[in-house]
Amino acid sequence: MTILITGATGNAGGAVVQSLAAQGIPARALIRAATELPAGIEPVYGDLNRPETFADALPGVTGIFLLSGYQGLEELLANAVKSGVRNVVVLSSSSLDGELTNAVAAYHHATEEAARAAGVEWTFLRPNSFMSNTLRWHDQLQAGDEVRVQFPDVPVATIHPRDIGDVAAQALQGRHNGEILRLTGPVALTPAEQVAILAETLGRPLTTYPMTRAETHAELNASMPEPYATAIESFFADGTIDETSTNDTVQNVTGHPARTLRSWIEENAARFA
Repeated sequence: MTILITGATGNAGGAVVQSLAAQGIPARALIRAATELPAGIEPVYGDLNRPETFADALPGVTGIFLLSGYQGLEELLANAVKSGVRNVVVLSSSSLDGELTNAVAAYHHATEEAARAAGVEWTFLRPNSFMSNTLRWHDQLQAGDEVRVQFPDVPVATIHPRDIGDVAAQALQGRHNGEILRLTGPVALTPAEQVAILAETLGRPLTTYPMTRAETHAELNASMPEPYATAIESFFADGTIDETSTNDTVQNVTGHPARTLRSWIEENAARFA
């Protein structure tokens, strides 16, 4: 068994690298530049938007951890099938619980459909927002102790990326073929509750400023293309998806409870410095 991990230096892909290495499962990490990798993880240099750049790394691969929304997806999957890849685990999104035509759901849905059509076994992971998204407050913490938070009244059961990695590691061994796994963290927390945990863990007197919807709308549209900003605002301000409810999927798949936000912040405290 050998796994190809796309997005291997990102939050989710990096977690899959860690989980596979911890279980001693050989893997190839698709990266663009040299980086340190755990023992048993082989670097593959290429561009996910250009499948031809890593086609020669596919022979011998039995499964792929695949990010959504990249160009050349059909070519990648065709190359994989020709090389004998048996299953694909797609990092999809909770957005598919709602309207499929919005900008975020659309590209995840397209990736899922491509995997269904490729002639391989598949598993779709649909996680909540990542705990690592708290790093969006990094620059504010550099400026002071007040944190401006979007959607202040919406609790979200954010998920530790390593839990996604552990679930993916199980799925890549063919244990959840044909399943859609909805992944949540252990408890839903409002942004103010998340900031309070951050404050306690970092030992700082942080406070929150609850942004209005108008302020949130302006900030989202200033930071990303309008279709994506509109989708995110709809998800959380209008409640078109549910990231508040929790489930036991992480526990059931991995055998361990979902990790807490406090544990993620403790592990990553230096990144807020």
